[in-house]
Amino acid sequence: MKSLLIVADDLSGAADCAIPFAAAGLQTVVSLDADASHANATVIAADTDTRRLTPADAAKRTASAWQTLRAPGRRLYKKIDSTLRGNWTAEVAALTRIAGPAIVTPAFPATGRTVRDGRVFVRGVPLEDTETWQLENAGQNAGLRGMLDMVGLRVAHVSLDSFRASPQDVAAMVASAAASAHGIDAIIVDAETGDDLAALARVTASIDAPFFWVGSGGLARELAALPDLFDADASPHPASLIDPAQGPILALVGSLSAISERQCALLRAEAGVREMIVPPAVLRDGARHPQWLAWHERIGDSVRDRQDAIVRIGRDDAFDPAEGALLSNALAALVAPHFDALGGLIATGGETARAILAAANVGSLELVREIEAGVALGRPSGGKGPSIVTKAGAFGSEHALLGAYLHLRGADIPIARQHTTSPDERS
Repeated sequence: MKSLLIVADDLSGAADCAIPFAAAGLQTVVSLDADASHANATVIAADTDTRRLTPADAAKRTASAWQTLRAPGRRLYKKIDSTLRGNWTAEVAALTRIAGPAIVTPAFPATGRTVRDGRVFVRGVPLEDTETWQLENAGQNAGLRGMLDMVGLRVAHVSLDSFRASPQDVAAMVASAAASAHGIDAIIVDAETGDDLAALARVTASIDAPFFWVGSGGLARELAALPDLFDADASPHPASLIDPAQGPILALVGSLSAISERQCALLRAEAGVREMIVPPAVLRDGARHPQWLAWHERIGDSVRDRQDAIVRIGRDDAFDPAEGALLSNALAALVAPHFDALGGLIATGGETARAILAAANVGSLELVREIEAGVALGRPSGGKGPSIVTKAGAFGSEHALLGAYLHLRGADIPIARQHTTSPDERS
């Protein structure tokens, strides 16, 4: 194939799915819009921003992205959340009508996500029993087959034992499904290890029939590792270098997961980074809130004083997961006026990353390297602005934020704690 289009429903997902291709030396761009401005890149990751839309609107926007950016020799990868958040089933259903059958496996062993018996497990725990699922989908079916059945798709399942015994059978199933108007729409493939995903990548990369992949960053990194995935004319892109950040580094944290809490705690403790927790009430009311200007000045003072800081969304009794985009957009509005003065930006949570880039008029990122699994480093495609790290909120090691911070600083050892957060900074 000549190129790859990754269609994701949020920005951090687009970045963590695309970053292994950048690491392999291919020109890789993450775009906030599905337009043709980066059509010459070997790998394009388009964020359709559909996670909070209705299923019908999400399906329409996703199909439109493929119709806009499809090209001869370009394959499609539908990036989905490894914990099955969002409208992924409606989006996959829409794509099967125009792109062929889907190969489905959200496994990402490097981050503890596996698939067995057609179900997702998070570090050995069934997805439906995790905090992530209970926060937004309590009581709903978390089985892959059941979810795809509900949108009317004809589904086959390849068990782990069957796949390991004969991985090439998946390629035959795809070819058969693509040749029949009444065949299978989606093939779920179990995977528990990187070797499982590597085998799936190998047997599907050379399929000539129309089809598309559906997965998280796990399968994507195994595809990127294939030495002959792209045609010879997809020439390697010169490696980009990013100098250590000279200005202040800001970590924007929109995720409210326990994982993000621990990551923030380690960044505070090990690097002495101060923390400012913005009350949700301030963000809900925006400029109408009496404390809005005070928070704007507090963040501005920190940047002007060249102080590194964590700025994150607080939580209160009125919290509703559905207001994530509203809170992230308000947080971005507080920070965007200071964007150009930053030396580095770390954005945790896809909605938060998209919100701050949109508010700062950054339409796309050129990806450079992966700091750890799912943590991508890039820079604005126009060349102006701070280095930017994106990370999905609900996963990553406890050292993810600290590692990103040290990477931006050009350091490889922990920094002695220099600042203790005062009570008023945590309010």
